[in-house]
Amino acid sequence: MPWPRASIVEVKDANFLTVKCHIEQGAIYGHEYGDLMSQLDWYLTANLKARHLRLIVAVNDFRNLSEVASNSFITVSAVSKALSEIEGALGVKLFERTVNGLRPTAYGECVVRHARVLLSNLSRVAEEIKALQTGRAGKVNVGALPSLIPTIMPKALALLKKQSPHANVSIFEGPMTTLLQDLRRGELDLVVGRLPNQSVMVGLQDTVLMNSQVKLVTGPHHPLVGRKNLQWKDLEDFPWVLPPPGSLLREPIESTFARNGMSMPLNYIETLSAHLIRAYIQSEDAIALYTIDIQYPYAAVSPIHVLPLDPGFVRAPLGAAWRADKPLVPSATLMLRCLEEVSPLLMSTEVEHALADVNAEQR
Repeated sequence: MPWPRASIVEVKDANFLTVKCHIEQGAIYGHEYGDLMSQLDWYLTANLKARHLRLIVAVNDFRNLSEVASNSFITVSAVSKALSEIEGALGVKLFERTVNGLRPTAYGECVVRHARVLLSNLSRVAEEIKALQTGRAGKVNVGALPSLIPTIMPKALALLKKQSPHANVSIFEGPMTTLLQDLRRGELDLVVGRLPNQSVMVGLQDTVLMNSQVKLVTGPHHPLVGRKNLQWKDLEDFPWVLPPPGSLLREPIESTFARNGMSMPLNYIETLSAHLIRAYIQSEDAIALYTIDIQYPYAAVSPIHVLPLDPGFVRAPLGAAWRADKPLVPSATLMLRCLEEVSPLLMSTEVEHALADVNAEQR
């Protein structure tokens, strides 16, 4: 029976010492476990260089030695030799050949992940040294949800530049899952967005910038505006704007319908876009589930009316997150303070105004 392609086993040698063997394509390479770990520790602390890390990351990204060689301005044989030497020193196979090119092993994925963080940290060292030499506050990379790019971020950046004109800031937008991955890899210093469950935030620190309220809204001329003693059954005959299946608000609103004796609407559209929701309810007698937290920049063009019915659930707050194991650089700390300072000034007052209108209508 042939040996497995690649595996690690422990056996007893002639002196009954535990030996760790690397089995690959029928060949067994044995080392006393203590010696193997000593060799690995020595290589990682004394012999592993930044160029080795860059090579490993490049091989992972291109999955092709020829492309790695072309982009590194060296020969294919030099890339192959360097990779073999790294694998030999580590004592594990980092990549395996497939019909679609090179593919990282479990060891390779581990090394690539840490290599990215180390290279990112080295880059930050260079940036901070240059900042200290030139008197600048340093550079900070911030990830933000697309909905925050035209709202909270301009105010925070303006305040940052007022306090530290030479601070260098790069802004990246994307979904929260992607931004948090980039944060963990060390590519971002801060992420600003809707904070997920704590189970997703392991290894991260966060601070709440603004709490959110989920309300039922319509356009200002909807037939239900001004209705006294409004009940859930009064909503059944109108079209709806619902969150898509799989989104965080879909299951709660379905439960709310059932709890109040309503079936799911038959006439509806699905979207999470605040722009589309607000525009749609201006022209249609639709009811929408809408998150109210930060001021909407075009509220005067597409006003909303908040219905006096409580959906009965809350949405995750807006906040900022950073890595717990990596102290914030001075410019990132300043960016965080600016976000905390401007956030209370940007909270929407639409709910308060709507409640005042409802109270006036009920009198």
